[in-house]
Amino acid sequence: MTTALPPVVSQQDWLVARKALLAKEKEALKVRDRLNAERRRLPMVRVDKQYVFTGPDGELTLAEMFEGRSQLYIHHFMWRDDLDSGCPSCTATANLNFTPPMLAQLHNRDITFAAVSRAPAEKVLAYKEKNGWNFPFYSSYGSDFSYDMHASLDESRQPVEYNYLSKEELNARGFADEMLTGDWPANSVFLRDGDEVFHTYTAYARGLDHLFTPYNFIDLTPYGRQEAWEDSPEGWPKQGATL
Repeated sequence: MTTALPPVVSQQDWLVARKALLAKEKEALKVRDRLNAERRRLPMVRVDKQYVFTGPDGELTLAEMFEGRSQLYIHHFMWRDDLDSGCPSCTATANLNFTPPMLAQLHNRDITFAAVSRAPAEKVLAYKEKNGWNFPFYSSYGSDFSYDMHASLDESRQPVEYNYLSKEELNARGFADEMLTGDWPANSVFLRDGDEVFHTYTAYARGLDHLFTPYNFIDLTPYGRQEAWEDSPEGWPKQGATL
């Protein structure tokens, strides 16, 4: 089967089309700037529950996870129970992005990065060592943290909710009950004021697009991500989702 191609036009016609797209790209950047401004104005919720995590040096609290900084970004690292292993997509993202240079950039802006998994500590630490990672990676096993953040779905722990949709709303969108279990993509952000910790933000699903750096390059190419959900011309290649 021959892969479809974009239409071939003159340089002048291409320039007209490119400038039209450029105007939309600039508007999209302005929209993103406005969204970021609104995000900085979101209210926050005090975290009263005493969550306990486990790392290489033993137990620690959410406040201690800040490492003295005022802001904390947590990547909810998905654990695949069927594989008894870390999620391949989270693993790829960690290899690409959770690097010392990236952490240094965050630290320069008073932000601590950490990954958290609901898997037992011995499995989390072994997986971290296996992959040669040096970013903070903690286990929330035994606590409600991953369930309260709705990054892990288990109706026996918390009513099922994902991406701010109830179980009934998710069912209506085609997610059967048997699908609504285990870990799902999510991140959470916290702010510390003295000894008090506040939850400021959590995003899910495609709200984590920014984490997978190759998308920034792939989205500029003619065939894009080649994922089923994309609006592409007839005949464009499709390879399925990778994240």
